[in-house]
Amino acid sequence: MFRHLKSDIQTVIDNDPAARNKFEVVFTYSGLHAIWAHRIAHYFYKKHWYTVARMISQVSRFFTGIEIHPGARIGDGLFIDHGMGVVIGETCEIGNNVVIYQGVTLGGTGKEKGKRHPTIGNNVVIGSGSKVLGSFEVGDNVNIGSNSVVLREVPSNSTVVGNPGRIVKRNGERVRDRLDHTKLPDPVIEMLRAMQKEIYDLKAEMESMRLKMQGEEQQELPEWEEQTIAGGERRK
Repeated sequence: MFRHLKSDIQTVIDNDPAARNKFEVVFTYSGLHAIWAHRIAHYFYKKHWYTVARMISQVSRFFTGIEIHPGARIGDGLFIDHGMGVVIGETCEIGNNVVIYQGVTLGGTGKEKGKRHPTIGNNVVIGSGSKVLGSFEVGDNVNIGSNSVVLREVPSNSTVVGNPGRIVKRNGERVRDRLDHTKLPDPVIEMLRAMQKEIYDLKAEMESMRLKMQGEEQQELPEWEEQTIAGGERRK
């Protein structure tokens, strides 16, 4: 336990240039306090003392603004920077040397049972405001950009950005975006074209009905009326 404490303090000093000394880190870093509280809560969770574990996690949430479910499994070297609004779900697994910034959610996508939260590999950086949702793996050495929404598996050595998240770099090489953003369809123009086509179709249908009705009216004229009309035309 003492080894973990020293390692957690050193992790903060290694990752945050604003950390001046160990005394400051121990007493002022809420991310560190949340991790320590989680280690205690997780111990009781493994002993099936679920209520005690949840009580500890909720007290930690109240004081730190960071919610880590007691069932989550966290490796060594986790650094939660600032941390306000971070949520880590019950079946989430986090590897070693992971950095998480404020507002990150490692959650699920529904009410399903079993494994429903992501598995985060080693040496992963998750930018502020990002959401990683669902039961899938994020590989080692992955960078997830701020405010990204990741809903599917991410291979190792990748950089993910956007909503929904897409891979922009893999193994040090930029991944070409298959979507040409200069040729995106304009939804307003597409809608107007569809409306214009419907108007043309309606006009054509109405004209067809008008001609059909005229033909039916001519067929229904009595013989004497047709002769009268014909005689009038001849007099003209």
